[in-house]
Amino acid sequence: MLRTAFATQGFVLLPGVLTASECADLADQVETPGRSRSGGTRSLLAQPWCMALARRLRSLPALSVVLDVQSVAVQCTFFEKTTARNWLVPLHQDLSIPVATQVAHPGLQGWSEKEGEFFVQPPVQVLEQLVAVRLHLDACQADDGALRVVPGSHNAGVLSPDSARSWRDQAGEVACSTAAGTALVMRPLLLHASSKATGSSRRRVLHFVFGPRELPHGLGWHQMA
Repeated sequence: MLRTAFATQGFVLLPGVLTASECADLADQVETPGRSRSGGTRSLLAQPWCMALARRLRSLPALSVVLDVQSVAVQCTFFEKTTARNWLVPLHQDLSIPVATQVAHPGLQGWSEKEGEFFVQPPVQVLEQLVAVRLHLDACQADDGALRVVPGSHNAGVLSPDSARSWRDQAGEVACSTAAGTALVMRPLLLHASSKATGSSRRRVLHFVFGPRELPHGLGWHQMA
């Protein structure tokens, strides 16, 4: 049933992936002195503790139902939303991946550089293979800026802004409220958004992306775990 729900809806919530103690330990790992106050970073996967956590996630029985055994972790982003660092994210799909170097090919679009890494929008066939695992280190309710998703929209390919709004109007949104230690597993092509937090809690999330080991068109991942 979990595999079917993931295939049709594009997301599942898995409670209890982390204990309260593990959430606190991971929060300590992330919040090192000198950490940027921008609300997050994309470059955690290079750290040994993060690589070990990625490998652990891949081996969990609950995740094996929705995660290909041949997949590798290719990115880990940390988000922290608080009253002091607060933002909204409009309805969108995650279309860019971190790669080792730039490659000239007509099937590759939207090149950019962030935190010293190259990002590109690959063909939709690559995006359809990706799985994101969002580990919530804190409880996250509607007033904490919980993610809102549009069920089934991941099966529509890359959507224009007008098509995305049409999908949301027809399918509606689901607010993914979670307890601490919950993993929200989703397809990056799933339409999603979040509002500004209106409460006083923190919303800290480790957002892992898993994908195929090999990429087309001469591309290579920036890093893998």
